[in-house]
Amino acid sequence: MANSDKPLIVSFGEMLIDFVPDVAGVSLAESKAFLKAPGGAPANVACAISKLGGTSAFVGKVGDDEFGHMLVSILKQNNVNTEGISYDANARTALAFVTLKTNGEREFMFYRNPSADMLLKESELNMGLIKKAKIFHYGSISLIAEPCRSAHMAAMNAAKMSGVLLSYDPNVRIPLWPSPDAAREGIMSIWKYADFIKVSDEEVSFLTNGDPEKEDVVLTLWRDDLKLLIVTDGEKGCRYFTKTFKGRVGGYSVKTVDTTGAGDSFVGALLVSVAKDPTIFQVGGFLQVEIERNCVMCLCIGVMCCRMRRI
Repeated sequence: MANSDKPLIVSFGEMLIDFVPDVAGVSLAESKAFLKAPGGAPANVACAISKLGGTSAFVGKVGDDEFGHMLVSILKQNNVNTEGISYDANARTALAFVTLKTNGEREFMFYRNPSADMLLKESELNMGLIKKAKIFHYGSISLIAEPCRSAHMAAMNAAKMSGVLLSYDPNVRIPLWPSPDAAREGIMSIWKYADFIKVSDEEVSFLTNGDPEKEDVVLTLWRDDLKLLIVTDGEKGCRYFTKTFKGRVGGYSVKTVDTTGAGDSFVGALLVSVAKDPTIFQVGGFLQVEIERNCVMCLCIGVMCCRMRRI
């Protein structure tokens, strides 16, 4: 069981099974075999937090099937609190087939028609668990369809009203939305509520229709209530923006194996640091050095994840 004396970080959203080709650089049709792996960005974040010594919980829904029970068992093995998980007897756990390119990047094909995670209801939320968190973390996939969207909004609002810090990683998956415009509108609909947001450079490009390298483009995503905005730039590292200071942390040159989950590991490392000291992004000077140190650690954790996933 996780250490209850440490600040609790609750992760909300989808948990699913990834089927990854056993050979990189081939299409789904060309793949001869697939490796089964636990997936879902919010669940990945919860596991990363626990592995880094933090206290985490997951809130979501899976099918009352072998895959669903397997995923919950994996969370428990990683010391993630599972008291917020519901089972659906009438819907299956979501599946995703992931194509690995030769450079380690990936593409997704999802099977959810609907899957159990989409059917989470507000009445099934463990509000007590959510309200006692230090940080409530979520993505955007849970906004795509009802009743999960209403459950997401209720959980987020309950956390906000309880003084919980809100963390948002949009984790854009355009094929899951009715259209790119619907994705952009849905993702941005809750932007103003977050205390800190992590986006990739590709997501900046999608959300702004602009050049993510340009700071003025990135800053169109800034909102007055934000405490921290981080843009991950892949192999180039990341940029960060607060109310009073900003900076960049360079990346590391590695042989890429698989980038799946690297961003989630980055977020997990970041949230562990913020939970320990939520003032690190308030002023410059020493604290600016601290956030740079944390970003370096997050990048290292992300590199470790993408190297270890397929080894």
